[in-house]
Formats: sequence, structure tokens, C-alpha cells
Amino acid sequence: MTSATAVQIPGYVAGTWDIDAAHSTVGFAVRHMMVSKVRGYFRDFDGVITTAEDPAQSTVTARVNMDSIDTRQEQRDAHIRSADFFDVGNHTEMTFRSTAVRTDGADWTVVGDLTIKGITKPVTLELELNGFGPDAYGGTRAGFSAKTEISRKAYGVDIDMPMDGGGVVVGDKISVELEIEAVLRTA
Repeated sequence: MTSATAVQIPGYVAGTWDIDAAHSTVGFAVRHMMVSKVRGYFRDFDGVITTAEDPAQSTVTARVNMDSIDTRQEQRDAHIRSADFFDVGNHTEMTFRSTAVRTDGADWTVVGDLTIKGITKPVTLELELNGFGPDAYGGTRAGFSAKTEISRKAYGVDIDMPMDGGGVVVGDKISVELEIEAVLRTA
């Protein structure tokens, strides 16, 4: 593994960044009926990214409002909010807190603790640094893409809906995809 201090990141800026939810996406995909994928996202989320002088010392914290799920089908969304899935009445937020940032050449990962329904498990996000630069308003922005795969059952989202002839209505593996734009805080 390469030392992060030896890695050159074009335009890299150390500082504290607020996630710009209007220009970011927290999305997911899950296998449906064994033949296709349903995609969705969360509309309400926030977070803070701290990029350290040594990128490997950087941190991320994020919060997602579970009630803001949107799969473009209100009946399905209401079911996902129910006790069968997220139990939003008792578990209003999903949170992420990084525990490590690692690099191996141009490949980056962020390791952290993901909490869903009060259950915390470690996850590893594959990270792409999209860039750092000025915005149209005199500020500075950064862009990041990240992805991972989790088991919904590991987080207590363990409803089984078997299909006649085998298989399940909703798969266990959830692909998580993040497109994050963040704004540098000013003093």
C-alpha cells in the first residue's frame, strides 16, 4: 500500500466540506423478482467531509433521513418505510462514520461504520476522487463518487417474500452508489 502523503492529487484542498445535497445523490439498486433491478434514492441527507493534509487522515460523517426514500412508486415506498423493511417509525436515520481512508496508487477506499435500524456494521466504499476546484460563486467545491454492496439482512431488513417456483421478490444484496459534491467551509 502506498503512503497517502506520497500520492499527488491534482488540485487537492485540505479543509472541512459540507455535502451539497442539491448536487449530490445517495442511491441504491436491489434485485426485484429475480429478473430486474429497482433503483431508488434518498432525498434528505447531509454530511461533513474533512480532507486532511495527509489524505489518509481524512474523515466522513453522514446522515440519511430514512423517511425520504424515493423509488418512484409511492405504494412501494410506504411499504419500505414500514416495519417490514426500515421501520421508520422507530429508526428515522441511517448514519455513516468513517474509520479509515486508504490508498493503493490511484485506488482509494473509505472504511467506516454504517448504521441502519440501530445495527452497525463495517463497510468499505470504493472511492473515486473526481476533483477539486472553484465554483461560480467564489467558493471551492470537491466531487467524490463511491460505491459498495451490503446485505440488507445484516441490518435487520430481513423480510423474506418467496416466489412460487423459487427465488425471492426482493434480493438481499443492495448496491449503494454515491455521487457527492461538497462545498468548502469558509472561516
